Amino acid sequence: MKPSVRKELLSQVEELINHYCNGCFLHEHLKKSGGRRTAHRFCITHCTVGEQLQNYGEKLKKEH
Repeated sequence: MKPSVRKELLSQVEELINHYCNGCFLHEHLKKSGGRRTAHRFCITHCTVGEQLQNYGEKLKKEH
């Protein structure tokens, strides 16, 4: 993978996390009510932002 493509993908990941994940009310609520693992599992399996992050991860993994 070209360094510029990798850098762009990582930048997009960071932008998604900063915009949607940091301070997410639902994540905080789930963390308080069900624990950190419950909140993380929700983000991975049900959250649309989590799905997008997984797609970026797959792209980074394929190109590496």
